[in-house]
Amino acid sequence: MLARQTQNKALQWLGRQLFNRDDPAAFFDPLLEQVNPMWVQQYTPALVKQIINETSDTKTLVLKPAAHWEGFEAGQHVNICVEIDGVRHDRTFSLSSAPALWKKQGLVTLTIKRLPGGLVTNWIHDRLEAGTTIGLKEAFGEFRLPATPRPILFIAGGSGITPILSMLETMAADDYRAPVTLLYFVRTSSDIIAREKLEALASRYPALTLTIIITHESDEPRYLRESDLQAVPGLKARDVYMCGPGGLMDLAGSQLQNLGVKEDSIHKTFFAAPATVLDGGAVGGTVQFAKSQVEVSSEGDANLLEMAEAAGLSPRYGCRMGICHQCSCRKTSGTVINRITGQSSGPGEENIQLCVSVPQGPVSVEA
Repeated sequence: MLARQTQNKALQWLGRQLFNRDDPAAFFDPLLEQVNPMWVQQYTPALVKQIINETSDTKTLVLKPAAHWEGFEAGQHVNICVEIDGVRHDRTFSLSSAPALWKKQGLVTLTIKRLPGGLVTNWIHDRLEAGTTIGLKEAFGEFRLPATPRPILFIAGGSGITPILSMLETMAADDYRAPVTLLYFVRTSSDIIAREKLEALASRYPALTLTIIITHESDEPRYLRESDLQAVPGLKARDVYMCGPGGLMDLAGSQLQNLGVKEDSIHKTFFAAPATVLDGGAVGGTVQFAKSQVEVSSEGDANLLEMAEAAGLSPRYGCRMGICHQCSCRKTSGTVINRITGQSSGPGEENIQLCVSVPQGPVSVEA
C-alpha cells in the first residue's frame, strides 16, 4: 500500500509540473491502454479470466486485477468501469468470492444479475467476453463480519446472496465457531444462484444451517414469515445481515422488530438507495457549487449529485447509494435532507454526500 501511495504522489507531482493537474493518468492512459491495458493508472485494470453461467439471468465474472489492487474484506462492494460504444460507465457490484482467493491466486469474482433495461448489466451479459480487460476500483463498504465471532442470521433474496457468499466462504475457511443461519429466498428453483457452492458449504461447515425458500412455485406466494424467524435458535442474540429486494428487506425489518431484535443488531446492504418519501413542498432550493462557480435551482426532491450533473458538472461519485462516500464534499452553509434517513442536517459547515442529499432552501457546497 505504501508503494502505491508513493507512486500516486509521484504521478501527481508529474501532472502538476507538466499539465498543472493532479491526474496525469488522464493524459497517459489512452496511450498506455493501447500498449498494454494492464498498465492503466486511473483505475485498476482487471482481466476477465472466465465467465460462468449461474442461472438464465446471472453470470459470475472471474477477474484477475493488476497486482497493485489493494484487496477487500468479505461483504464489500467494488465499482467497475466498462466502455460501451465509446462511453465509460461505472457501476457498483458486491464481490462474491472470499478474500482468500485474491490473496492466494490473485483472483476475485463478481456475480451479476441482468437487470431489465440495465445498460451495463445487459452489456456484460450480451457482449463481455473472456480475455477482455475492464476497470476495477478499490473496495468499500461497511457490510462486514463482526470482529469477534457472534451468532449470525443471514437473510438474502435473489442476487442479494452475492456478498453473503463471500462472507460464508470466509467464515468456513476461518472456522467461524458461532452458529450461522441462512434464509435464502428465490422465485423458482432455477433461480438459485451458486446452488452447488451453497450446498457444499452446508455439508462441510457444521455451524451453517441453510434454508432455501422458493417463493413462486405454489398457488400462493411463499414469503418470509415470522415463524421462519422464530425457528432460528437464539434469534435475539444474533447479528442479522440482510441483502435483497426492498420488499424483502422491509418485511424482514418489520418482523424482526416485532420479535424484539434490536435495531443496532441489523446490518443491511442495498441494490439501490432506499428512499424516504419527502414532502415535495418542503424540499428544493438554490445550490451554489462554489468551486465550479455554478448555481442551480430545483423545486423537487432531486439530490445534489443529480443537480450538479444536470448543470453539466462532473463531480466524483461511486455507488450513488450513500455507501461508498466517494461523492462526499463540504457543505459550507444551508440545510440538506438525507434521502435515505429523512433527517435534516444542521445549517452550518459539515461533510455531506451529494448522492443522498436534497436541498432544503439555499445551500452552498465546496464542489
